[in-house]
Amino acid sequence: MIYHIIKQGQQKAISQACRVLQVSRSGYYTAKRRAEKPVICVASVQVKAAFVANQHCYGSRRIVDELKAQQIVMGR
Repeated sequence: MIYHIIKQGQQKAISQACRVLQVSRSGYYTAKRRAEKPVICVASVQVKAAFVANQHCYGSRRIVDELKAQQIVMGR
């Protein structure tokens, strides 16, 4: 939350904002780097696998039906 506030007010120097909010600059940059890493979720892997398994022809409705048949519940 604090790091988000610092990011929003980037008109000021990062070091000043960190000092005012009593957080370290290294902590800010670590949180920023962590937030930028892409998250690979299990659901996206399952959707992609169903899409590839069906020769890239299935749309969202068919993929959801396919996953339901495998006992995987997710929205469209």
